[in-house]
Amino acid sequence: MAPRATPRRRPGTLRPVSRARLYEQLVERLLDYIHTERIKVGDRLPAERELATQLGVSRASVSQALVALEVQGVIEVRHGDGAVILDVPAERQILAALRARRNRLREVVEAREALEVKLAALAALRCTPEDLRAIDDALGLMASEVAQGERGAAGDEHFHAAVTAAAHSGLLAGLMAEIAELIRESRIESLAQPGRPEESLLAHRKVADAIRAGDAEAAATAMAAHIAAVSDTALLRER
Repeated sequence: MAPRATPRRRPGTLRPVSRARLYEQLVERLLDYIHTERIKVGDRLPAERELATQLGVSRASVSQALVALEVQGVIEVRHGDGAVILDVPAERQILAALRARRNRLREVVEAREALEVKLAALAALRCTPEDLRAIDDALGLMASEVAQGERGAAGDEHFHAAVTAAAHSGLLAGLMAEIAELIRESRIESLAQPGRPEESLLAHRKVADAIRAGDAEAAATAMAAHIAAVSDTALLRER
């Protein structure tokens, strides 16, 4: 009896193993360092410059890894105080969460484009004097944060919430609330980019000016341009 032929594999059934991105490798190293050195909640990591020297990479790469850890709630990067440990989770848990975040980030951007551009247009048509005061208060908060060298995350969040409220659309506001946590993650990622807080503040002012003028088309255009700009992050460019 002739030996049975071994079935040939169809080409393309096995995909090449992708190499881990640099920031993922750095996150893994930093988590290993936290566990090995028995660093506790409330302790600080070494300064970015020192971490970059020890890891043999650029400060920009270290900064991206720190942002990834901040988004996951492991650290908090405080102006003038460095990276402070908030939680010491399992390494596998954080790496899995980072990969999931990377995969959904583009979808978050798409959702913001669909919702917030429309909200800005509606705000221009429906806003009240009280709504405009809330928008101006948010701009003032962000300007104050940026002037102090911070990212302006609180002011950014308040601004977008104020524009959403000014649109007076309960359904769209509800949809925004559903993705609020995902937007918070993308906000941290975006505002950590060099020069981004100042650019974002300027873009917010353009949106606010259009809303104040009652120009729905200009408000939508300004919001679309803003979301496109803040969506240009290192994490998405690595894909």
